[in-house]
Amino acid sequence: MRALRIAAHGGLDALQVVDIEEPELGPGEVRVAMAAVALNHLDVWVRRGVPGHVFPLPIVPCSDGAGRVVEVGAAVRGLSVGDEVFVLPGVSDPRGEATLRGEDQLDPSYEILGEARDGLACERVVLPQENVHRKPQRLSLVEAAAFPLSFLTAWNMVVRRACVQPGETVLVQAAASGVGVAVVEICHLIGARVIATAGSADKCARLEGLGVLRAIRYDEEDVVTALREVAPGGVEVVVDHVGKATFDASLRCLRRAGRYVTCGATTGTSVGVHLGHVFFKSLSILGSTMGRRGDLLQIARLMDQGRLSPVVGAVLQGLEAVREGHRLLEDRSVFGKVVIEH
Repeated sequence: MRALRIAAHGGLDALQVVDIEEPELGPGEVRVAMAAVALNHLDVWVRRGVPGHVFPLPIVPCSDGAGRVVEVGAAVRGLSVGDEVFVLPGVSDPRGEATLRGEDQLDPSYEILGEARDGLACERVVLPQENVHRKPQRLSLVEAAAFPLSFLTAWNMVVRRACVQPGETVLVQAAASGVGVAVVEICHLIGARVIATAGSADKCARLEGLGVLRAIRYDEEDVVTALREVAPGGVEVVVDHVGKATFDASLRCLRRAGRYVTCGATTGTSVGVHLGHVFFKSLSILGSTMGRRGDLLQIARLMDQGRLSPVVGAVLQGLEAVREGHRLLEDRSVFGKVVIEH
């Protein structure tokens, strides 16, 4: 079958469409014909490589996807041939201690599809039945491919780690990304107020259309000064995935006992921390990676109720278009998610 594969780290040319053997189906597994996959910045890191981290090359990338069940293995329950499904992007040992207590993302066995094992950028995949669920009925297959990783990451940051409360004010850095848009929606669901940053007038306008109090152009305005015009005492929470370029300003935007939560660092991981600011203001710095499988199923229910919605910024056709998708991510030219339709 045809698949996208990365054999060596590099530029866009590292993304190669090749023929690979289709995996066999075992007990408790499901074969899914992929209809669409969505891209994340994680895919860019897998392609480029990360100093000090070893990816299992060659690898089929992409963590997010949706499709149709074409075969079920022995002992599979709740799924039938023809079901339209989405994929849960994290895999863990179902007998692992953290998995059994509902925190599968903390289990030592936890792996993200397309990062630590082959992902979804191929014609068909074989997955554990725990990772395949019927998609929300109100979503198309393209939309169903677009929400899992970004909304799960956002949910874990907002709900589990920062514990955002109704009436609090949250600053979302680089809010036009897939994760950023998801954070905005989840904050509004909770009843929190949102201030956002983005890098263009169009993105700022679209964020304000989503109901943010103020969208700040970080390339034209001083974020701290602009934020204090809306929230003079600072914000309770900053949600960030940018890292080095935004870290100092993010901490300066926090009020006393504020919480800074991060899931990534697209501009660099090495930052300076003035511990005096941290302990004098009783600040919390929180890390977050992925989230609970059960939370993703709750997110899917909220999608079906129309209380959350994925934002798809671009739909491209065919595995060969993944290169263009990576370019769009690197150029930061898309509001929301980039989806590749088969």
